Amino acid sequence: MGASFKVLFLVLNFLWFFSEIASGAGVTRHYKFNIKLQNVTRLCHTKSIVSVNGKFPGPPIIAREGDRVMVKVVNHVQNNVTVHWHGIRQLRSGWADGPAYVTQCPIQTGQSYVYNFTITGQRGTLFWHAHISWLRSTLYGPIIILPKKNVPYPFPKPHKEVPIIFGEWWNADPEAVIAQALQNGGGPNVSDAYTINGLPGPLYNCSAKDTFKLKVKPGKTYLLRMINAALNDELFFSIANHTLTIVDVDAIYVKPFKTDTILITPGQTTNLLLKAKPHFPNATFLMAARPYATGQGTFDNSTVAGILQYEQPPKSPFENLPLFKPTLPSLNDNSFAANFTGKLRSLANARFPANVPQKVDKRFFFIVGLGTNPCPQNQTCQGPNNSTKFSAAVNNVSFILPTTAMLQGHFFQQSKGVYTTDFPTTPIFPFNYTGTPPNNTMVSNGTKAVVLPFNTSVELVLQDTSILGIESHPLHLHGFNFFVVGQGFGNFDTNKDPPKFNLVDPVERNTVGVLSGGWVAIRFQADNPGVWFMHCHLEVHTSWGLRMAWIVMDGKLPNQKLPPPPSDLPKC
Repeated sequence: MGASFKVLFLVLNFLWFFSEIASGAGVTRHYKFNIKLQNVTRLCHTKSIVSVNGKFPGPPIIAREGDRVMVKVVNHVQNNVTVHWHGIRQLRSGWADGPAYVTQCPIQTGQSYVYNFTITGQRGTLFWHAHISWLRSTLYGPIIILPKKNVPYPFPKPHKEVPIIFGEWWNADPEAVIAQALQNGGGPNVSDAYTINGLPGPLYNCSAKDTFKLKVKPGKTYLLRMINAALNDELFFSIANHTLTIVDVDAIYVKPFKTDTILITPGQTTNLLLKAKPHFPNATFLMAARPYATGQGTFDNSTVAGILQYEQPPKSPFENLPLFKPTLPSLNDNSFAANFTGKLRSLANARFPANVPQKVDKRFFFIVGLGTNPCPQNQTCQGPNNSTKFSAAVNNVSFILPTTAMLQGHFFQQSKGVYTTDFPTTPIFPFNYTGTPPNNTMVSNGTKAVVLPFNTSVELVLQDTSILGIESHPLHLHGFNFFVVGQGFGNFDTNKDPPKFNLVDPVERNTVGVLSGGWVAIRFQADNPGVWFMHCHLEVHTSWGLRMAWIVMDGKLPNQKLPPPPSDLPKC
């Protein structure tokens, strides 16, 4: 399947460029996603997985900035399905965003839905994935956004571009894994392997043949489009004896900087340049990824590897070449995480400005972390103790998905019984967030949202808590990019920290890691009417309720209003 992923990528590239020649700027690109079961074998285990078009990982979406993309998704499986186009701004196209019960009811068995959106002001790498339960464990693929025609990259043109997607493989059915965890209140069983482009690689048992190989020519430069589609793990990644240059994150260019190792959270993408050595090095090199793990729960403590192979000079003897292995940071290297993310800066030049909101209309302070719910009567649970279940919350509200879509309730002004708009804008019970946790760890439960007038400039501080252990949380905001204006360890200080904010060239992205035992401050302009999900991209925390929604009202002008839903919008 890994080899077929590469072949598929090359074929699509050829067809794509052929269509480019025949078309002008801003074309419409049509795709069809058949959601179907496919038998796949990894680690000597064969199982039936939910796939797109029988591919694992799924097919790439390739488009240019300014293109319109239409994807017809047809559901041939028993599961309800939705697809989220992760990081796509979805300006006035919230109906195509994809999170189940937030912007749409799921596509049921035998039904279809056309996702219709235009790519505006973005270029780089994003990805698509299922956005219901844990189906994204196998339903995911790259979104490759090239610059507009005849617009160069702001870095040297690479010899070749290669998508590298990290995933997680369970021998069991991930749907059964999360169902069991939610029922018994404990932590879910961890994955059996990480994957690169669907392949676990040589460090796992019964997996040597399933190894991703990147073949390079001496002296050439390669653009690696890195995507973390794993469910529950932030990852360190490095290639032995090679330096990487980061040029883009979350489909926004950054000031290039060199590093031996990157950190990439679930939901994040990173474009980096790999310059091959000038001469054949008489060696092969391992590229490896393993988790950055900060919480107290169990996690998949294994390493996925691929192989970087140099094209051999003609007539050189074929021999067993030495294999060099990279050195990765320790599992809980918080200082690496802070230093690495602190180096990311927007280009912030005339061509690619950083439009950071300089004045703030509304400030919010959200605490994010774990908590508990009571165990149902006559049941023993496997939470922190046998009378509680694990939960997770934002400002102590654990979000319950409604049974009809919030966006429909909002658009048709029928929100009663679907959601309420009383989400707390600051913690209800303040405490020493990263110090000794309170004795009462119970959360409240509800479907609550924050309402923002159109074009409000928002500053949001996300603060980790020590309840059931400090932990890094990659927070993803749908419908917007935001600027990461500050971060730090410990408790956010409203007097000392804001004067240090970077309002000149902060990195712009859609998913940010809240430092373990720390905080992050972001700013965004609420210029996109609709209902926008915000959640931790560690799937277990999302399942436990670490999620909420922003409702952005229509503006006064026609181009500031959300259009009515498409006629084929699925029904609940």
